[in-house]
Amino acid sequence: MRFAREGLPFIGGATFMAALGWTAWALGVGGLVIQFLAPVLTVLALFTLWFFRNPMHPVPADPSLVVAPGQGKVIIVEEAEESTYLGGRCRKISIFLSVFDVHVQRAPVSGAVEHLIYKPGAYAVAWLDKASEENEQASLGLKTPHGKILVRQIAGLIARRIVTDPEVGQTVGRGDRIGLIRFGSRVDVFFPLDWEVLCQVGERVVVGVTPLARLRSEGAS
Repeated sequence: MRFAREGLPFIGGATFMAALGWTAWALGVGGLVIQFLAPVLTVLALFTLWFFRNPMHPVPADPSLVVAPGQGKVIIVEEAEESTYLGGRCRKISIFLSVFDVHVQRAPVSGAVEHLIYKPGAYAVAWLDKASEENEQASLGLKTPHGKILVRQIAGLIARRIVTDPEVGQTVGRGDRIGLIRFGSRVDVFFPLDWEVLCQVGERVVVGVTPLARLRSEGAS
């Protein structure tokens, strides 16, 4: 199992505390308190390992597919206004990430990074629609031969740290890691209205694997 590099201090600390608890229990130190704490610390260490996992799945071979930039449940598929990068009406798909989902984000398409903005904000529950505008967030805009696409990482109720890897001017490949959000969060993706939507509300998606849409072909009218 691969792990996100940002999680290594948390994993190391939680594992050390769990090991310390079991060592104290074995030495007869701490009595009932340590007998309670050792299992709790072990569960915490296992949760930390699970939360910061960074699995690598094969990206679909079809280059026209737009893959999910986040892992979780699709909560919104709608037409929306996105003025910061796409400059008008577009399609919006929102994915809610619970604390049990993979929290590494991956590029939905291959393209050049043209737009990168971090915006501090509130920490409302991530599945609320207002979280898309009011919460702490980072927006990453990619230019493709078929149009522009924007991925927005949004902090949730207990999330306090957004990491975005690429910088403006870089090129990313579909399925490449683009960042991470620590603890419950949300990922919005915006793309042109003429791209074909392939997912629906309520669907569970796997980051870097599940098709959300299909790029508009150059020959499409």
